[in-house]
Amino acid sequence: MSPAALPWLVAAGVYVLLMLLGPRLLGDPDTYSHIAMGRWILQHLTVPNGDPLSLTMRGEHWVAFEWLSEIAFATALSLGGWIGVVALAAAAAAGAFGLLVHLLLRHWRPTPALIAMLAAFVLASPHILARPHVLALPFIVAWVGGLIRAADDQSAPPWRILPLMVVWANLHGSFTFGIAIAGAIACDALWNAAAAERLRVARQWLLFGVLAVGAACINPYGAEAILVTTRTIALGEVLTIVTEWRSQDFTHLGAFELIMLGAFGLALYRGVKLPPLRLLIVFGILHLSLSQSRHAELLGLLAPLLLARPLAAQFAALAAERDIAPRFHAWMPAATAAVLIVVSGVAATRAISPAAAITPAQALASIDTAKNTRILNAYDFGGYLDFAGIPAFIDGRAELYGMKFIMRHSRALDLQDLPDFLTMLDECKFSATLLTPSTPAVALLDRLPEWKRVYADDIAVVHVRR
Repeated sequence: MSPAALPWLVAAGVYVLLMLLGPRLLGDPDTYSHIAMGRWILQHLTVPNGDPLSLTMRGEHWVAFEWLSEIAFATALSLGGWIGVVALAAAAAAGAFGLLVHLLLRHWRPTPALIAMLAAFVLASPHILARPHVLALPFIVAWVGGLIRAADDQSAPPWRILPLMVVWANLHGSFTFGIAIAGAIACDALWNAAAAERLRVARQWLLFGVLAVGAACINPYGAEAILVTTRTIALGEVLTIVTEWRSQDFTHLGAFELIMLGAFGLALYRGVKLPPLRLLIVFGILHLSLSQSRHAELLGLLAPLLLARPLAAQFAALAAERDIAPRFHAWMPAATAAVLIVVSGVAATRAISPAAAITPAQALASIDTAKNTRILNAYDFGGYLDFAGIPAFIDGRAELYGMKFIMRHSRALDLQDLPDFLTMLDECKFSATLLTPSTPAVALLDRLPEWKRVYADDIAVVHVRR
């Protein structure tokens, strides 16, 4: 089999696997919120400049910086139901891993390229969900792959990839990482340039950086979209309570630790040597993945690209055989597309829906929402309320609510500040609550004379004010 066929086989294989795991991709409440926002944008044919969904922040300034992804997911749901949403996310992830293998085969033999891809898939798998960041994965790989190739070849920056930044900046906020790593790779290119060429190289990469920032500003909100990253970083304490923003958990042996220790052990055993700036870039991405578990896919997808040329130059057994030119066959894209279509058609015969734990449908049906318009909801139920058209007290848009609001909500429901919980009930004039059974506040509401439990199941408990 020609190595040229391998990326297509990998893409098709990953797609099939993710379609088999379909419900797993619908396990995050933010999927509901993104689809609700996509519907709103399609209905109004504009993007909002203020929050149009929530109970507490409605009208407050907010930018829908992932608007293009939200339209895509809302359209996928409209055309293909939940299986359409899964298919869209699965296709994007499959494209990212197929592209990774394609880029690695320029330097490595097929076996190490596949091993690196499998490690990347394991690292990314907990975060492969039907959310905007998954649609951005192919753009991340293509962007960094193009930059690294230019730096390795000591050629001019790849101007042709600038349109990627335009689309990426409208899909997901991770485009700011793309700008940052472009600066880091530019430093690497400058470091490796001959002394007589450094001024020319610096000018080329500086111009590319300016154009990349300009491309990122081609969105409905202009430069303000770049500031969303700073607002997320400013959430402070909130980053410790939202699971995907927490640091890696090393209290038990997991896949991340096994892969990290295995890579370090192999590097020490084989005496791997890396260029200084390339090593710093890899360690910078490693720091991101350690500090926030949601960045593990960056380490898996980008570390092999950064290391491909240096390792191939150091180890002959790893390097691709240059005398065997892989042949590209025109049937490969068509065959891959056929696999995707067939698998999608078979999957469409299955009943699929988001996880029950984030879908309190029966609990919400027990509330007369015409009379009870102010509902105190659990954080994980905000997405479903957005989707159902009920104004949520809080949902997953942390950059909208801010640290103080989110931490007050968390501490109140956990009864870490019981007086404030009672104050919140009256201050916000709640007429109903929609909480998870394990929430400490549920037991207190059962004992408050002005509140009555009207519904309970394994997913949610509903109280209404008497």
